[in-house]
Amino acid sequence: MPDTTQPLLLAGRWSEGSGGAVDEIENPATEEIIARVSTANDADVESAVAEAVRAQKSWARVPAAGRAAVLHRLATLIERDADRLAGILVAELGKPIIEARAEVGAAAGFCQFFAGIITTQGGEVLPLSSPSQEMWLRREPIGVVAGIIPWNFPLALAARKLAPALVTGNAIVLKPAELTPLSALAIAELAIEAGVPEGLLSVLPGRGAVIGTALVQNPAIGFVTMTGSVRAGRSILHNAADRIIPVSLELGGKAPFIVFADADLDAAAEAAIATRMMNNGQACVANERTYVERSVFDEFTARMAARLESMVIGDPADEATQAGPKASNAELLNVERIVGAAVDAGARIVTGGERPSGGAFDRGYWYRPTLLADVSNDSPVLQEEVFGPVLPVVAFDGEEQAVAMANDTVYGLSSYLYTENFSRAMRMSHSLRSGEVFINRGGPEEMNGFHGGWGESGLGGDDGTHGLELYRRKKSVYAAWSAS
Repeated sequence: MPDTTQPLLLAGRWSEGSGGAVDEIENPATEEIIARVSTANDADVESAVAEAVRAQKSWARVPAAGRAAVLHRLATLIERDADRLAGILVAELGKPIIEARAEVGAAAGFCQFFAGIITTQGGEVLPLSSPSQEMWLRREPIGVVAGIIPWNFPLALAARKLAPALVTGNAIVLKPAELTPLSALAIAELAIEAGVPEGLLSVLPGRGAVIGTALVQNPAIGFVTMTGSVRAGRSILHNAADRIIPVSLELGGKAPFIVFADADLDAAAEAAIATRMMNNGQACVANERTYVERSVFDEFTARMAARLESMVIGDPADEATQAGPKASNAELLNVERIVGAAVDAGARIVTGGERPSGGAFDRGYWYRPTLLADVSNDSPVLQEEVFGPVLPVVAFDGEEQAVAMANDTVYGLSSYLYTENFSRAMRMSHSLRSGEVFINRGGPEEMNGFHGGWGESGLGGDDGTHGLELYRRKKSVYAAWSAS
């Protein structure tokens, strides 16, 4: 048991939460308590936001190039401390070290990307009806942003929120997930070293129902950006509606992965497994449903099963490990519930479907990579977000049925399509009901794109110039002058 408590970052100062509460952070591979972290309460939210209001006024007057320089320094510091940050991800989330290093790289990349494009972002001058008048369309910071992040990519998503917020002249209060606060606290430490002014950034671990609600209801918060569950997104949207403030919600997903008989089956099978097993299936863009044209169904299912069975499960700190534990016992139990319901409804377990046991697997939250066939369409495994290493595979006959199956969901975040028929790919890219479509390639999304969902996958979005626009408001200034 750790004998010290990690402080939170409150208004630019490291301190204990005013209520004295502490959370214990568990390593999901060993069930060992690896840290004790101070947690915030309503009063801490009020203090953090009040200080953010003060600090933001000065920060907004810093030229864009000056703000960008701070973000470039932060990216350099993230790269300098890459090994330490990857170790934190391995310990608090159970993420395999190879994937943890990639996440650290993504965090640095977000800082570099937004710092790189901000100086290209200007206003507009528009002509009016009179030759001695014009309109200036300005882009100005919102003020104070609330950023609420989940546990599955805790470092990258912290950077994905704070980088665009800070570079556009805002202050930000981050609320990390209860399971994984150490990553956000670590990047906050580097942000201070990079020169982020005191008070401009706070990181407040704690319960979502307390901290998240207090942030959304605070009258000084001007924008809420959140990545997480549909349940939490609904709560935020309800609270934000009372105050009429903008929100960006990137919620769950149930991505279909569609394979036609004319596809490169080896490439498609590799991508189907990679997009399912990234972060042990704990990703909103993960392949949650694989649909395969009937003529190649058995062959393709066998290829996927072989790939899953060859995956190395084990110590996430080991360089050879490809799949670590689930993030928590609750997450493990949810996966078992969904697989059990599928089997009860007639699904067949092709491979996996159980916890590994013996040795290191006697502790921690492990589940074997699992492939299910003969799945009924109303089964929870095809309707609910599984968020784990479980992949149902379903046969289809023809393009029309593939589209109907893929769109049979309340979600609409990502879709994957493998075919060598260009016309079909274009037709389906229009027909698939999702915010992004990947054709003959897997994910993840690129930083210069736009990552947003349809349906219960959310509204708003992240990345690129379109994501950056969400952190600013527009002001129209009409000017007239004498023509003489």
